[in-house]
Amino acid sequence: MQIKGETSVNKLILLFVFDKMESPLSERTILDMCTSSNKWINYMDCRVLLPKLLSDGFICEIPGGDDPLYMITPEGRDSLANFYITIPLSVREEIARFVKANSAKFRMRQECKSDYYQNKDGSFTVFLKILAPVQPMLELKFVVPDRKTANRINKKWEDKASELYSVVYETLVD
Repeated sequence: MQIKGETSVNKLILLFVFDKMESPLSERTILDMCTSSNKWINYMDCRVLLPKLLSDGFICEIPGGDDPLYMITPEGRDSLANFYITIPLSVREEIARFVKANSAKFRMRQECKSDYYQNKDGSFTVFLKILAPVQPMLELKFVVPDRKTANRINKKWEDKASELYSVVYETLVD
């Protein structure tokens, strides 16, 4: 349910999403959650409002990693607390349900990065990362014989990253 022409309400919706997610979010994640997956805000409004919230001090950027992450500031929480009633109850309930059902998936997607490229000899190098807000928690780089294998690893990484991290950590710490 998009609220057209309501800039202040749309800002509050963004702050509400940040507050409910309780973790730093990338611009890509915010855009996906608020525009593609749910249509709470239209794409162009969302693109304009994020930098505005940043310049107003309601969200802040956390440096590090490939993509900057953003989180709500104490000023943003105060503003949300004072005006959240302006967000229609149906939208607040929808956001709360969506976050409860999908927050782990969105966090994992923005924390797990993967890519690959072809080497001069025809093999492929695959890069896998698990990012934390300040620095990477795990980085792997290895060579595979073909694009099909590299692509398969790339696609599986998001689902398998936490499991692999646990195995590597337990194996090395024991």
